[in-house]
Amino acid sequence: MRIIYTHQYFNTPSMSGGTRSYEIARRLVTAGHKVHMITSDRRSKNSGDWYHTAEEGIHVHWLPVPYGNAMPYHKRIKAFLNYAAKAGPYASRFKADVIFATSTPLTIALPAIYASKRLKIPMVFEVRDLWPELPIAVGALKGPLIPPARWLERFAYKNSSEIVALSPGMKEGVVRAGYPSEHVHVIPNSCDVDLFQVPSEVGAAFRKRFPWLDNRPLVIYAGTFGRINGVGYLARLAAETRKLAPEVCFLAVGDGYEFDMVTRLSRELGVLNQNFFVMPQLPKSEMPALFSAATISTSTVIDLPQMWANSANKFFDSLASGRPVAINYAGWQADLIKETGAGLVLPPKDLPGAARLLISALNNKNWLKKAGKAALALARDRFDRDLLAKQLEAVLLKAVHK
Repeated sequence: MRIIYTHQYFNTPSMSGGTRSYEIARRLVTAGHKVHMITSDRRSKNSGDWYHTAEEGIHVHWLPVPYGNAMPYHKRIKAFLNYAAKAGPYASRFKADVIFATSTPLTIALPAIYASKRLKIPMVFEVRDLWPELPIAVGALKGPLIPPARWLERFAYKNSSEIVALSPGMKEGVVRAGYPSEHVHVIPNSCDVDLFQVPSEVGAAFRKRFPWLDNRPLVIYAGTFGRINGVGYLARLAAETRKLAPEVCFLAVGDGYEFDMVTRLSRELGVLNQNFFVMPQLPKSEMPALFSAATISTSTVIDLPQMWANSANKFFDSLASGRPVAINYAGWQADLIKETGAGLVLPPKDLPGAARLLISALNNKNWLKKAGKAALALARDRFDRDLLAKQLEAVLLKAVHK
């Protein structure tokens, strides 16, 4: 197949952030397909014209469009629309058999549909978050912006030959919007087991870089400090944990809108640089060392039911590293943890109770070992990147041969 792959936030392993599109695209190339990745250079401070690089056989086309999670919503929307307006005509230059568009943002559907119509090829749409449900729930979309956002959602689904959803809850949301269930395929985020299974010496070397860490139990968060991620929960949890087990330390690594707020909150709680530490985002290539150093990793969100369908990279990176994962929300991941024993489900509102549960787990070496093995088994048996990439390849082929 000749595939046009549109993803505004494409990352290589040398960059920070999720690499799902990179990992899938390079596997498609290995399988004999040609892939043109249409993306943006969001780290550029200036606008400019398209430029091309080759990444593991992927033809990557970059449009400089500055973007960051810390930007106010109106500037983020402007960045979405800027990319959408230019990506469609550019993508239409290439001969292709199918176009694969991955959200967020939902505006990624616009250039993909444009190219699909111009080239007379099917579009497969990937739903990574339920837009516009999430921005409406957190108040980012209000009043007169809601009807056009709902229209865009229906327009994207209507023009899709097949849809890929990253969780069962996301599939339910797509079906609720009127799309036929038999054409919605659940392919979650995946585990890069080969990348994250590193010798214990790698984690030990990471620990030695920080005098405050030594052999203390380490709870990590590695991801975006966005409004929906609720990283402040971990600062408050650290404060409660310190009362009972001051030797336990927390490390939050990343960037985003609430990075400064979380730092300020931890300082006000008296835990910053005591048992709660923050660090700027790391490239994907350095994540295995971080997870290897961890005792438990975490994935958090704000206390909002619309967030329960998430399929966060950090959850799957924890599984791949063989580390127990602690989350503070219900939904399919909580069910998975309870079913397999691969981690903890912490109460979102009872922080003293969450601290006691966490400390009990950290003090139980037998539980830590069993939970780590269960996490790694999940990574290998159900969420292996090679396995799920083949499932996506089958969906693309189905669209082409309809």
